[in-house]
Amino acid sequence: MTKNQAKKCSVKKPTDAELAILGVIWDLGSATVRQVHEVLNAQQETGQTTVLKLMQIMVEKGLLTKDASVRPQVFTAAIPRQQTQKAMLGHLLDGAFSGSPGNLVLQALSMRETSAEELAQIRKMLDDLDGGAS
Repeated sequence: MTKNQAKKCSVKKPTDAELAILGVIWDLGSATVRQVHEVLNAQQETGQTTVLKLMQIMVEKGLLTKDASVRPQVFTAAIPRQQTQKAMLGHLLDGAFSGSPGNLVLQALSMRETSAEELAQIRKMLDDLDGGAS
């Protein structure tokens, strides 16, 4: 196993429900079960005990940390959003796109409308990559 593969394996792949919880916590910085439940419940009816149980499992999996010294307990993401996204994207890239970043990007761009601002960011990134390769 290469060092890069070992690094990818070190980040646990969250389930869809866990990603929803992580998204709330990443946006808020840290949150209580009630705060997470309120955000998720506004999107789709969810029980607070279900959210609590999932968050407890996420602590066990190393996806969240909790501060039990305060009441109510406050949860924080154990891994930054960008690191989780990179790990998940790497897994998707290797599994579904045979390791081809170009195919992944082309497929992603064909799925939804891309704003002019996003296209400008993509062009800049490509120019930076192209400039670094020469």
